[in-house]
Formats: sequence, C-alpha cells, structure tokens
Amino acid sequence: MSSLRWRIALVVVIAVLGIVYTLPSFQAVRDSSLGAVLPEDEINLGLDLRGGIHLTLGVDVDKAVENSLSQMGQDIKDQAKEDGIALVRFTPQKDDTLSFLLTDASKKGALDTAITERFGKILQVVSATPEADNRMRYVIEFLPTYRRYVADLAVDQAIKTIRNRIDQFGVAEPDIRRQEGNRIQVQLPGLQDPQRAIEIIGKTAHLEFKIVNDKVDLAKAQKGLLPPGTELSAIVTRNLDGTTTDRPIVLDKDTVMTGEYISDANVGFDQSNQAYVSLTFSPRGARLFERVTGDNVKKRMAIVLDGKVYSAPVIQEKIAGGRASITGHFTTEEARDLAIVLRAGALPAPVNVLEQRSVGPSLGQESIEKGVYSALVGFSFVVIFMVIYYRFAGIVADVALILNIILITAGLAAFGATLTLPGIAGIILTIGMAVDANVLIFERIREEVRRGLTTRAAVQEGYSRATLTILDANITTVIAALVLYEYGTGPIRGFAVTLILGTIASMFTAIFVSRVLFDIWLGMKQHKSSALSV
Repeated sequence: MSSLRWRIALVVVIAVLGIVYTLPSFQAVRDSSLGAVLPEDEINLGLDLRGGIHLTLGVDVDKAVENSLSQMGQDIKDQAKEDGIALVRFTPQKDDTLSFLLTDASKKGALDTAITERFGKILQVVSATPEADNRMRYVIEFLPTYRRYVADLAVDQAIKTIRNRIDQFGVAEPDIRRQEGNRIQVQLPGLQDPQRAIEIIGKTAHLEFKIVNDKVDLAKAQKGLLPPGTELSAIVTRNLDGTTTDRPIVLDKDTVMTGEYISDANVGFDQSNQAYVSLTFSPRGARLFERVTGDNVKKRMAIVLDGKVYSAPVIQEKIAGGRASITGHFTTEEARDLAIVLRAGALPAPVNVLEQRSVGPSLGQESIEKGVYSALVGFSFVVIFMVIYYRFAGIVADVALILNIILITAGLAAFGATLTLPGIAGIILTIGMAVDANVLIFERIREEVRRGLTTRAAVQEGYSRATLTILDANITTVIAALVLYEYGTGPIRGFAVTLILGTIASMFTAIFVSRVLFDIWLGMKQHKSSALSV
C-alpha cells in the first residue's frame, strides 16, 4: 500500500506540473489573473504556424579566400623583411592566386626556403618568373585542402554572425542552418518588422581597410587607365542639402585589414552632433592595426564598407590601443544598424539574398486550425474505439492518453521548443502510438485471464511480460527521432521534437500511470473479487 501511495503522489505531481506548464500557452489564461502566477514559458510557434520570413543566403567564399590570401601575403612580406628580403606589389588575381615581386633575384633560394618552412602546409608557389632589373615575379596560391578550410570557415563564421544579428531582434527559435553550395537557410518565425531584419541580415557589412593611392590621376583612372595593383572605387560625401554623392577614389587592391578582428562597435556623436561608429579591435586586430598604421604614416587609409569608401582619414602616426572610428555621414539609425552588424561580427565575405519568402499570419492561423482539428478528430476516434473494445481498460488507456498529450505540450513549453505543422503531425502520430503500448498490455492480460489466473495476477503478468517489448520498441523510435533532429532541417526537426517528447511521455503513461490506475481499482474493496472488464 505504501508503494501505491508514493506512485499516486508521483503521478499527481507530474500531472499538476504538466497542467501548470501547458496553461500559459493559451492566450485567455495568460491574460487572466491566473497567468501572473504561472510560468512565463509557452509553446513557440514555427514559421509555418506563426508567419514570418524565409531567406536563402549565398556566401561569396571566393572573396573570403581572396582576403585570406591577401592577409597571408602581408605575413609573407613581414617575414621576408625580417630576413632581409624585399617584396613589393602584392596583387590578388582573379584565379585565387596572389602575385608579388622579389626585388633581388639572387635571394630566390632564401625566399623559397622561408615560404616552404613557414607556410608550406598552407600555400604553394605556382610560378617564379624572371623579370627586368634582376627581379622575379612570384605567383602563390593556397593548397586545395587549406582553400576548402578557408571556404568552410567563411560559411560557418557567416552562420554565427547572422545568428548574433538575429538575436538583436529577440526572435524566438530562429532556424539557421547550412545548405549545400555555400548557402545558408534562415527562418524567422513571428518577426514583426521583416523588412528591416532583411536589410540587416542581408547587409554584408564587409569591412575592409585599404590604402589610398593619391598618386594616380583620377581623370585617367575613370577612363580605365589604372596602374597594376590599384582599383577605382567611390567615396561617399554628404552635400549641404543632406543628400549624398559618390566621388571617385583610387585604392590599392591589397586589403591591409578586414573587419573580422572587430570585437565591439558602438554609436557616437562628434561635436557637430553627427553620428559615427567607434570600433574596438581584438588583441590580434589591435596589433595588426598598429603595424598597418605604423607602416603607412602620412598616407590615407580608406575604410571600405560593402565596396564603398565611407571615410579616408590621413594616418598621422602609429595608432595603438586597438580603437578606430567610421565617420561616414550616417544618420543615427544607419549608424545604429551598422554598429549592430559590426558588433555581432563582420561577415568574412559578402552574403547575397538568393531567395526571400514571407509567410502571412493568416496562413499560419489556418494551418493551426486545421492541425488542431485533425488532432481532435484523431483523438476522438481513438478514445471511442478504446472504450468500445476494451471497456473499463479502455477508459484507463484514455485517461493515460489525455495525460500524455498534456505532458507533450508541457514539454514543448518548458524546453522552449518550437511547434511546427509537422510537429502537429508528430502529436497526431503519438496519439496512436500512445495507446499501442496499452493494447499490447491489455491483450496480454486477456490471455492470462483465459488461462485461469485471477484478476490481480493477470494484471501483474500482463504488465511484467509486455513492458520489455514496449521499452524496446519505444527506445528505437527515440533513437531514430534523435537522428532526425540532429541532421534534419526545420520542419523535420519540429516533427522529431514532438515524436521524442510523445514517445517518452507515452512510455510513462502507458506503463506507469495506467498501472497505477489498475492498482487503485484492484485495491478498492468492492472490486477485490470482481472480474476485470478488459
């Protein structure tokens, strides 16, 4: 009897907790006085139920490889300088290679040795061609394995950066995952301001620092007459009437630093109340920025954002401390949005919006209504069938089934899981699976009764013999659902979540709760000698 008491107490506690965590998901309960004392957790609705936006983004990994190779060229230049070897004219090529000039061909052997020893596991020399004035032109490229590593790292970093940006909006359960072909899928359920989110997510915020080449004639540059290793860009200037104009500016192609080293970004205001963005670099970025500014004193450094130059201040002296600012004629909102994307992490490469779809709340509401209707119909058929076929035992199974559904919804709310349309399908499937275990038990009890066992002995034998089979079947289902959750996309993961919760809950209700109900019935004096209706 003491064993039965603690089992009853456990069932009551779990049932109460299930109800407590389920109720906040109902709007009427949240708005009532009862909602103030209930947990704040509620079921999050997915994109297909709540509405929102779906984006497919493409990462320009070629640009990431080019930037990484340019940075590697700077490292080679610095290392060669320490060895007394002069290298000039580092120029990225369109075929993912980098060319530069060795000013003294007699030091070719020393340079080859330095590259092999220090960078041999990362890159290789494609060619070394003699040129005039005792010079040699080198062409280098990443090894295929390292190039793939850089490309994969760019996509992974882009996913992390986009997730950090989305967190600024407080979107519940965004689904962000990698797809084939260097693509990223983004689903944002229930977003209230989708257009601004698209602008910020799609904004590459690809920040580069390049040196301005003021020696080039702008008139000739605009006609396409550019010296090797330079490029024509545009600098944004603000007019007196508040409009902006793009003016031509010539930059060195070599990127001396990128925004990947930024650790923080904030909005500030200058003396004329003009908004700007202040940057703080990581320790490695601070050292790199100090070296770059030290090597280019009295030159202009262009701050290039998404291919446009927003400012090009003159470097008066070496800048230590790891701080800089972008003073690019921003409005307050523009500066704030830029600070968000830079603080969340600058993307390692440009990201393009390849596909954009919006799901309206009305379509989501229609999906909810149809899903709930399907669940109620399925539930009703199961309940009626169990009562007709198993009579009293069917009522026990139906009570366990109701508790099973409560526990599923409570689990979705308590764990912050997202309910999707396939997730509702998973609940409907679980309704059938939940009584399947009871069917096995009841059929076993029937067999034992036919063999002449007493009611109590038949129940004991039925549960003990069927339990192992039920556990085996349900554990394999949970394992399969875990695989679906780990490797599936958003809708499949939604199905897997409800399947996992439903399977675990059904094992508890079918094996434990229904047994407690039978023991209560058997323990009642007026039924001690009664035959079991099963």
